[in-house]
Amino acid sequence: MAMLLLRDVRLVPVAARRLGVVVPPVGVPTDPVDVLVRDGVVVEVGPGLRPGVLAPSIDADGRWLIPGLWDHHVHLGQWTVTSARLDLSGATSAEHAVRLVAERIAEGPEGAIVGWGHRSAQWPDEPLVPLLDAVAPHTPVILISGDAHHAWMNTTALMWLALPVREAVVREAEWFAAYGRLMTMFGDDSTSPAAYRRTMEHAAAQGVVGLVDFEFGGGFADWTDRYDGGADLLHVRAATYADGLEDAIGGGLRTGDPLPGCDDMVTMGPLKIISDGSLNTRTAWCCAPYADAHRLEYPAGQPNLDYGELRTLLARAHDHQLEVATHAIGDAAVEAALRAYAETGATGAIEHAQLVARADVRRMAELGLRASVQPAHLLDDRDLTDRVWPDRSEGCFAWRWFAEDGVDLRFGSDAPVAPLDPWLAMAAAVHRSADSRPAWHPEHTLTPAEALAASVDGLGTVGPGHPADLVLLDADPLAHGPAAGTAPVAPDGGPTWDTAAAAAGLREMPVALTMVGGRIVHPI
Repeated sequence: MAMLLLRDVRLVPVAARRLGVVVPPVGVPTDPVDVLVRDGVVVEVGPGLRPGVLAPSIDADGRWLIPGLWDHHVHLGQWTVTSARLDLSGATSAEHAVRLVAERIAEGPEGAIVGWGHRSAQWPDEPLVPLLDAVAPHTPVILISGDAHHAWMNTTALMWLALPVREAVVREAEWFAAYGRLMTMFGDDSTSPAAYRRTMEHAAAQGVVGLVDFEFGGGFADWTDRYDGGADLLHVRAATYADGLEDAIGGGLRTGDPLPGCDDMVTMGPLKIISDGSLNTRTAWCCAPYADAHRLEYPAGQPNLDYGELRTLLARAHDHQLEVATHAIGDAAVEAALRAYAETGATGAIEHAQLVARADVRRMAELGLRASVQPAHLLDDRDLTDRVWPDRSEGCFAWRWFAEDGVDLRFGSDAPVAPLDPWLAMAAAVHRSADSRPAWHPEHTLTPAEALAASVDGLGTVGPGHPADLVLLDADPLAHGPAAGTAPVAPDGGPTWDTAAAAAGLREMPVALTMVGGRIVHPI
């Protein structure tokens, strides 16, 4: 559709990011206006617009208009196949998980059993291979942890995936390499372009217009076929891992370049580096030992690659105009990553930044790096953090520090670790609780305006020149934020407004329309 007029919309004021600087919204009209879109761009905003040529129009009836939402951290293939997997998110012990596996086997499924979502760090018993062998001696069983950093398998599955037989789970780099082999064994139903398109349709229904895809396996190279097959609904930035870096360089691809055959809807993303592990697997690399260090092979976690390897990868990517997204959850991993960025001049983001020192937040701002964070992880990790990092929880999910120090925050889900749901992420950022308990470390609460600004890819209030990646909402997303002119944090460190009400409104936010490049993708 070359031209479209949105009538009677209310513009939601959103702070923009330009050249790393926050640009507050000013002069945003409070009365409804019309928005004219031509050739995928907003060309005019104002009351009573009358295009010179007849244009189709949509009466928004006073709904609220925001820039399209982005999820800056998705494993899109894993999220797409999650519905076919055994849900283990409610398993309270290894014994409980084994019972769920036995029940699935009793149903007589064909092929392997792949489960998802268990969080064994708080179990009273260990996930060991012989426990699965006892109920599944012949059927391959692969149970992927909720943080995606380890898999618990039976012996048949280990052999099936050409892994050495052992009693413990398969962790970190060894598991990531095996996952690429696993993904080839699902069949067309779960990984076809049509399946990806269905996933995109669900995302568009939540106001998502773009995704940064960090899938393992084929990565960016698979997107040409996927796009040709109809998975073309949303913008995608497709990352590569180290094993695909030379292919990207050899193809002359720089971050932001359209992938072959995909026009500008699917572009080359960053190099992804997983520099340490996770909290649940207790492999996140920290400056101090975990509280339960006596149970761990590495008391403070460990890096997944040495500093020389990290620095070499950053330098190689930067030399060829590729941004770098470095997974760093523990504070030691964050510090090492920042040192490597500083020494190489590389650009991009720290992914997760779950435990940070305040000095490193300031360093991130000085280096102009983005903090790509996943607020919904707090909802899952709150209790475990208090148990294994009780002496450092003030530096966990420390988003207020990032906001105060001028770091460019970008929200994501890490789906399927958390649902691909930008409203859940925003709600977690503004209330920091998933139940009736008070907000956890409320001094780090963000306002709805700050959370929204972290969800729109740096774009501000919709205006002329804005890409026509737009979302109409049935409610005002800022309705329950702090009053104008009110400080978001009181002298005692707590918020000055009702964070629970704001979070409730965000979690249930009704999306009326989503537009990508001037094309309506929801409702279809």
